[in-house]
Amino acid sequence: MPTVPLAWWITAAAVIVLLLAVDLVAHRRDHVVSLREAAAWSGLWIAVGTGFGALVWWRFGGEAAGEYYAGYLIEKALAVDNVFVFALILTGFAVPREYQHRVLFFGVIGALVMRTVLIASGAALIERFAWVLYLFGAFLVLTGVRMARRRSSHGDPTAHPALRLVRRLVPSTPQLHGHRFLVRRDGRWLATPLFTVLVLVEVTDLVFAVDSIPAIFAVTTEPFLVLTSNAFAVLGLRALYFLLADLMHRFVHLKLGLALVMAFVGAKMLLHHVAPVPIGVSLAVIVSIIAGSVLTSLRATVPAGRAS
Repeated sequence: MPTVPLAWWITAAAVIVLLLAVDLVAHRRDHVVSLREAAAWSGLWIAVGTGFGALVWWRFGGEAAGEYYAGYLIEKALAVDNVFVFALILTGFAVPREYQHRVLFFGVIGALVMRTVLIASGAALIERFAWVLYLFGAFLVLTGVRMARRRSSHGDPTAHPALRLVRRLVPSTPQLHGHRFLVRRDGRWLATPLFTVLVLVEVTDLVFAVDSIPAIFAVTTEPFLVLTSNAFAVLGLRALYFLLADLMHRFVHLKLGLALVMAFVGAKMLLHHVAPVPIGVSLAVIVSIIAGSVLTSLRATVPAGRAS
């Protein structure tokens, strides 16, 4: 892939900031996001993500576009599992539905910042120490094995160590104060329960990013493609949550599918000098595994009244 011009970096950053601004303005008033609204926004985010891939194809060629789409699909699939954990957090802390979008919006901003730092660090490591790719590959294979063995385990978010740390270090109040994260009382700032939830959302996404970013480096080492595929997938996370949160119990085989994807891209990274896998083959394998896990999940959880 040719060197990415600075103008493309600036354009991608401008598009991401513009989309966040549009989303913030569109949801400036607290309200319960309906299924129809979530579906419309999900469609918009997917159109933007796939459309950007088409621009990559036009400017940098089919191989670069294939790498972008492979990274986008991996991140999008992992985002579905992320949605399940977000649902546990928001439900566990009884966050009113009209405030959930605000929490997830600022969670996504934090996620974009953290992932940018992680991607820049990973790219610098790979450029200086090529053998780091083998560490990433081994880590992904082990992650796949761990995910396959713990398919139904997400832990209790209300018992997360980060929660105890926040309560110890940050003065807080147990009462909600609208959608505010901080309130001023008696001359000092206090964190509301929404602030605690936001911290847990950020910590959760950091854990997922540690898995997903090496997986995208397995299909491309071009920082521009890693960052943009990650960013455009993460931008749709809020809408995906409101669309799928009530249906997560039906994705019973998704975790196994994600485990297989992790193991595949990890093995691909370990063998990239011995038996390189073309990006077209990688993309086909990733699509097949994810689609297969979703379809088998939906078939296995058909409601009793519709099984006949």
